[in-house]
Amino acid sequence: MDALIRVLAQALDMVEIAYIGASTNHGKRIAVLCAAMGRCLGMGEDELSDLVSCALLHDNALTEFTLLQRGREEDSAYLGTHCKIGQRNVEKLPFKGNIAGFIRYHHERADGQGPFLLSEGSYPMGAELIAAADMIDANLHLQRITPQGLPALRQGIADDIHRRFTGRAGSALLAVLDKELLESLGDERIVETVNRFVPAWNMDMEDPALVPIAEFIAHIIDYKSSFTRMHTLQIANRAWIMAGHYGYDLTQQIQLYLAAALHDIGKLAVPSEVLEKPGKLNDGEFKIIQNHAVQTRALLSAEEGLGPITEWASNHHEKLDGSGYPLGKTAGDLDFNSRLMACIDIYQAVSEERPYHPRRNHAEAMVILNIMAEKGGIDPAIVQDMDEVMEPWSGKDVEGPNV
Repeated sequence: MDALIRVLAQALDMVEIAYIGASTNHGKRIAVLCAAMGRCLGMGEDELSDLVSCALLHDNALTEFTLLQRGREEDSAYLGTHCKIGQRNVEKLPFKGNIAGFIRYHHERADGQGPFLLSEGSYPMGAELIAAADMIDANLHLQRITPQGLPALRQGIADDIHRRFTGRAGSALLAVLDKELLESLGDERIVETVNRFVPAWNMDMEDPALVPIAEFIAHIIDYKSSFTRMHTLQIANRAWIMAGHYGYDLTQQIQLYLAAALHDIGKLAVPSEVLEKPGKLNDGEFKIIQNHAVQTRALLSAEEGLGPITEWASNHHEKLDGSGYPLGKTAGDLDFNSRLMACIDIYQAVSEERPYHPRRNHAEAMVILNIMAEKGGIDPAIVQDMDEVMEPWSGKDVEGPNV
């Protein structure tokens, strides 16, 4: 699970940079600071795993909240709404312990001036630590502070104890934030620092608990655009059904489902105005869209342990005749699940409503897939199988796995 959390955290960093001007690697620095503070306060490894995962995902609601607010007046309770949605989302994940309030209250202040007006002692320690780390990095961009600036930084933290920071969080922050840790938070060293500080949380690929993690990721990706609010999740659900049709065992089903949930994670780096453009894209905009597949591969390749999932997710726009993107792969380069992923992606894209076409039923979608298969772009045998398996779901959303 730690690999998936880190992939998503990296993608969320891209969203934060685009939406709110956050600095690069913001989530990673919050995680490192929380890990250091947690150890200073005597947390066990399971507690640290939960804390660090919440730290990495503390802004997971950004895409959903931004989409919900689009076209409305600015929400005066922005921080509170954003925190409530984020907490709701993470509670679906298989944490080892109790993470209640960790994200909901990560913008509270010790003096009670946060969005929920809770004062020191009224919210959990996990939220205290995330709040402290988030506050100093969001305001000061720690990767830019030199060792010469450390004394002033530490003095500022000390002055804000019992105002912005709780006594517990502020004291822990002062205890760990020395010259060595500060220098390790720079962009050029942050990945190595994360690997050193953040406790691993491994999960077997046959564990059904991966399903809610995949759903969580799909949810965040889909809320990037009002026209894709069910796209990723429906592709994952269709992949699960097709895997069952082909007799895959549980591990293979979960792997394919996870690949489907991750296939568009690179779209988190695509500007919303391009994703939602009602007319035809110009050449520059189309290149931006195409780059999402490159971003998906880059994000997934950065983490070990995902194996073939990276290929299946990243190849979803490749074609058998070499006309696809971004690598122009041909039939000999594309295994069965890569071919299957491409067919499912096309089926879902042409079925759902988009700015440039209405929702289509199964028969209408299959006309398009059959034409593409006849031209040599996608696998005709898979298209034939999908015609059989997907027909009962014509015009309806596919239900998710029940595991």
